[in-house]
Amino acid sequence: MARWGRFPGRLRGWRRAGVPWPGAARRGWAGAARGSSAPRRPEELPGPGLLGSLYWLLARGYLLHTHRLQIIFKKLYGPIWKSTFGPYNNVNIGSPEVLEQLLRQEGKYPIRSDMALWKEHRDLRDLPYGPFTEDGERWHRLRQVLNKRMLKPSEAVLYVDVINEVVSDLMVHLEDERKQSPSGVMIQDVAQILYRFALEGISYILFETRIGCLQKQIPAETQHFIDAIGDTLKNSVFATVLPRCTRGLLPYWNRYLQGWDTIFAFGKKLIDQKMMMLEKCLNQGEEVSGYLTYLLSTGKLSHKEVYGSIAELLLAGIDTTSNTLSWAMYHLAQDLKIQEALYQEITNVVPKDQIPNAKDITKMPLLKAVIKETLRLYPVVPTNARMTTEKDVVVGGYKFPKDTLFVLAHYALSHDETYFPEPERFLPLRWLREQKESAPHPFSSIPFGYGVRACVGRRIAELEMHLALARIIQTFSVRPDPNCEVVKPLARIVLVPGKPINLNVIDR
Repeated sequence: MARWGRFPGRLRGWRRAGVPWPGAARRGWAGAARGSSAPRRPEELPGPGLLGSLYWLLARGYLLHTHRLQIIFKKLYGPIWKSTFGPYNNVNIGSPEVLEQLLRQEGKYPIRSDMALWKEHRDLRDLPYGPFTEDGERWHRLRQVLNKRMLKPSEAVLYVDVINEVVSDLMVHLEDERKQSPSGVMIQDVAQILYRFALEGISYILFETRIGCLQKQIPAETQHFIDAIGDTLKNSVFATVLPRCTRGLLPYWNRYLQGWDTIFAFGKKLIDQKMMMLEKCLNQGEEVSGYLTYLLSTGKLSHKEVYGSIAELLLAGIDTTSNTLSWAMYHLAQDLKIQEALYQEITNVVPKDQIPNAKDITKMPLLKAVIKETLRLYPVVPTNARMTTEKDVVVGGYKFPKDTLFVLAHYALSHDETYFPEPERFLPLRWLREQKESAPHPFSSIPFGYGVRACVGRRIAELEMHLALARIIQTFSVRPDPNCEVVKPLARIVLVPGKPINLNVIDR
């Protein structure tokens, strides 16, 4: 990772205090806009130093609100700034124009970030890398195999019946939950229920078997697996921020490793079961299909590579669906006009006694706009990253060396009032063609990433969200809990509700 040396003496006081270098952001961006032939050096970037970053994260209490800190830093320092987070020196990108400059130069084998924590677990346990930890040519080969049967919309449609089966179970679960409430209509902590729905859905797709997340009594092994995912994400925050010397003194490191161990063991067991079933079917001349069957039968990946890939895909395939649906329902409950318009759109396409399918979704622009606006307001991963490895790059009027870590400030990007007037408001209509005066910059909201390193499960996640939300609004009218306060997001690697979202769910 690049080290940029010491700052000039006159700037050291500014760096220690963590206050903006007067005019630096303005001058740097102006130079980039003029197309200056002499790009600036990384040392000249504005932004808080190590002490300044710690001040904001700890003294000012932004450790779990780093998404909001993006907006503050962008106002202080401009569209590109530096910061320090744990052992990482970051170059933060908060402008779609600057982001486009960077991503257009990412090359054939882009690296999201060094994924050091994930790799450390794999190395300690002699486990394979997957699509998030692998890099270079080996990553490219892996993605080429994983992309098939998943990435294209026409391929995602193959899983409609699987997803709708899980959605049907979700509807039964929602009905049971509200009946158990004193009012008969209240559902407490919608996000937890939708998390279980998303986990059941991605598990059914990847493992081709149900794991019982939506049963009244969740199997003990599945519950242990669910707990392990939460422990892994929670403790990875501490493992990133705290120095290595604390690993033997505090429990977070062993909990982080144990969480991953459980995830891999759970996945391996289901994969091994599928391999035995597949062999039996083939011996009997039976036709087989499904994503895991495809991976195991092509011969392009070793069984060890399948283990590593499925474990990482599984962890990445939950939060987008569950969190986005939770926030969408939260806002629809408060905006009854939009909710009614969405209900009318759904019922005009699909009679109430029928289940929506993929073809129906193509006729529901408002449904898509609701999900798109929710992802803009709450990008599931509020910060992503890219690391330059092949050459020096010029971005935002600065020249950066190889191994520079760029942080893509998705939250600041998608809350830029230049492209999204009233950026804090839930306004799905801004995404409808007839409502838009001008289209936002194509890099202003990219919740699934960009290019060859974009989210491999994007189409499936979108299909899950569209089918689930259509069924929920088709069946129920959602209303806010009268006693519920405003819910704000927290940044715990992914953006999650800071308190339970409780809703009244009423029959239509």
